[in-house]
Amino acid sequence: MSQYVFKMPDLGEGTVDAEIVAWHAKPGDAVTEDQIIVEVMTDKAAVEVPAPVSGRVVSITGAPGDKVAVGSPLIVFDVSDGAAADGGAGRPANVAPDAPKPVAPTGAAKTGGVAAASAPAASMPAAAAAPRQGRVMASPANRRRAREAGIDLSTVAGSGPGGRILRGDLVAAQSRPAGADVSAETSAETSEIKVIGLRRLIAERMSEAKRNIPHFAYVEEVDVTELESLRLHLNLSRPAEAASLSYLPLVVMALTKVLESFPQCNVLYDAERGVLVRHRAVHVGIATQTSDGLKVPVVRNAQSLALWEVAAEIRRLAERARSNKATRDELAGSTITVTSLGKLGGIASTPIINAPEVAIIGLNKAIERPVVHHGAVAVRRIMNLSSSFDHRFVDGYDAAAMIQALKELLEHPAMIFIPKVKSK
Repeated sequence: MSQYVFKMPDLGEGTVDAEIVAWHAKPGDAVTEDQIIVEVMTDKAAVEVPAPVSGRVVSITGAPGDKVAVGSPLIVFDVSDGAAADGGAGRPANVAPDAPKPVAPTGAAKTGGVAAASAPAASMPAAAAAPRQGRVMASPANRRRAREAGIDLSTVAGSGPGGRILRGDLVAAQSRPAGADVSAETSAETSEIKVIGLRRLIAERMSEAKRNIPHFAYVEEVDVTELESLRLHLNLSRPAEAASLSYLPLVVMALTKVLESFPQCNVLYDAERGVLVRHRAVHVGIATQTSDGLKVPVVRNAQSLALWEVAAEIRRLAERARSNKATRDELAGSTITVTSLGKLGGIASTPIINAPEVAIIGLNKAIERPVVHHGAVAVRRIMNLSSSFDHRFVDGYDAAAMIQALKELLEHPAMIFIPKVKSK
């Protein structure tokens, strides 16, 4: 038997190890060159790793949630003649494999076909369906359910069109006799879900941000009646089939203008060097909720974009993030973040800073209510801005002044589009 030992590749940017998120191959499987065999996650990205050769899997290293060091054996193939699914012997062991495919950066991993991998010597229970080759067909929501339940999708018989796995198939799979190799323990009263992949990364980053950054929270009430009027007018000027303009692009436009006067808030803190890196360009992170967790795609050089360009870019990036097509560059490099819960925005919130940034702006729900306006009670559209600042580097006065400046632009939205007059 001729063996090919494939080691955990160097995924770049100082990566020293990677977490196993999901296996798509197990001992005994015949795989072909370039077939996705495993998904791993670093602190920077989720990566789909293809098979470097054609052959039969002899052993694998690590189960979902385990970390494997770069350069350590990851998977062993039998590349003898006849071992491969296509009968080929695969690539010689001294030929470098193709580079892994990054699919989603920090806070943006998606587990495509989730498999709860066992140790190399483990075998599937008799009650399970025979493992299928290649990627299985299932919706992102069902992949997430499978991950949380510790179900190996390759062992589930799909009842949908073309063998697509439906929610009922997962329910049936969960009722299998004990003995299946899963990543969660379940009883009649409780269930234990192993925290891996994106959820682990989110937990670590949120804990680190709250532990290391002294947050200064500031909430301000904004009258967005005129902003709403402008938004509706602009939407009416567009073709009926065009996407509707939301508050978010207008807030981003206003924010880029405000940051001209508050450059200390458009900063990244390099803790290792003890240096604040102030940016001239404004790269706005847009916190986006997806079926796999929170992702932050980045509108780059927002200060140089027109309103409809900002709107189109936000929409494009959100769609790519939700469909797991966003690249590493699209999900990294923001200098300040804007977050919005839309209709669920509530009265106020305390957003957590997206380190190494020093500021985050949150949009709450806009509602009509009676207020005193020009000395009389009137119905106005009101929205709160909830913000957090790194109090080590942004003083409370500056934070409040910045939000007040943003408030002024949003309450008088024509000012957003008037060039700033430079003093002589």
